[in-house]
Amino acid sequence: MSGERGRVRRLGFGSANAGNLYEPMSDEQAEELFTAAWEAGVRHFDTAPHYGLGLAEERLGRFLAQRPRDEFFLSTKLGRLVVAGPSAPTSDAQGFKVSHGRGRVVDYSRDGVRRSLAESLQRLGLDRVDAVYVHDPEQLGDELITEHLTSAIPACQELRDEGVVDRIGVGSCAVPALQAGVEHGGIDEVMAAGVFTLLTQRAYPELLAACDATGVQVLATAPFNSGLLATHPPRADSHFDYGDVPDEQFEQALELAGICQRYGVELPTAALQFPLRYEPCRMVVTGAATPEQVRETTSRMSEPVPDELWVELRRLGHIP
Repeated sequence: MSGERGRVRRLGFGSANAGNLYEPMSDEQAEELFTAAWEAGVRHFDTAPHYGLGLAEERLGRFLAQRPRDEFFLSTKLGRLVVAGPSAPTSDAQGFKVSHGRGRVVDYSRDGVRRSLAESLQRLGLDRVDAVYVHDPEQLGDELITEHLTSAIPACQELRDEGVVDRIGVGSCAVPALQAGVEHGGIDEVMAAGVFTLLTQRAYPELLAACDATGVQVLATAPFNSGLLATHPPRADSHFDYGDVPDEQFEQALELAGICQRYGVELPTAALQFPLRYEPCRMVVTGAATPEQVRETTSRMSEPVPDELWVELRRLGHIP
């Protein structure tokens, strides 16, 4: 495996945009998005019932059904069931532009976990996924995290023991939920969304140390903080953690971009490669809205970043 191909293999592709996150796209556009990722060498794909109320799973499944099953790694998530519900003509409450008469029901029970995976497989049109993650166990309040994990993780362990999935974990943008998953035990990895990035390192040091000590691997998702770090220079009209960009974070992003530029590196390149410098981060997972963004992102994985940049960022207190 070449060095460039090896770096792309440490990049996973998330499918939220194919669920019409922020803006709608056609089935054809989603197909072009996935095709660009595949042609660039990406073989790790992630989805969830949450993304477009099943739309992302349906679109990704149609694409992957045309590829050899043993050539890709596929994960989905558990905790929200997709049910018949009122249509949302412009956007649902979670930012997905969908209007197909579906809604969400939160369910972390054993039966809910098994039903969720069975329905995901139906939407995907595949007979298996490689990993499942308990998704956002904090969504109904931090006081319910332990309750949700106590029911969902053992259910996931059953699926793994039965050979239905190979790996299980917890996926969230809330460090307490991820930490609770590690402390519960029995999981293989966490998807840490937007909490260990060039701009935001809430997962450091406690969560990374806990994962390292227990052999739990970390997939650093949303390395661009859902948009702010994805362009050079950063744009104030972008998104930060799925919302508007606060002034403080925008100023910090501008400062980071300036430091990177002095070393001949663009901000998104540094943001993409940053998490992989730390154990036990094994992969970054990010999405894209266009094939051009996919190709740009995969190219950035192999762009050189001088060690002097990391030294300077550490000296200035931007990274640990």
